[in-house]
Amino acid sequence: MHTPQDFLRVGATITFVGFIILLVGIILTIIQHPANSQMGGLIMIGPIPIVFGSSPEITTNMLGLGLIVSILYLFLWKMKH
Repeated sequence: MHTPQDFLRVGATITFVGFIILLVGIILTIIQHPANSQMGGLIMIGPIPIVFGSSPEITTNMLGLGLIVSILYLFLWKMKH
């Protein structure tokens, strides 16, 4: 039988592994292309995307990804209720 603590441990472990993978990816990108590295990010707070990037192209791509995720989130939320 699974307890809430088991799900908490699994969720915390997946989150930790995700941060490690993200950190390794950033470090490898900087090492391989130190002069012209372009990076961007997407932070989701509920259905609201917050985007940032090192160039307008990256920021636009992150905004498009954020809109897709927001629409998917709202669609799934609507289906649940």
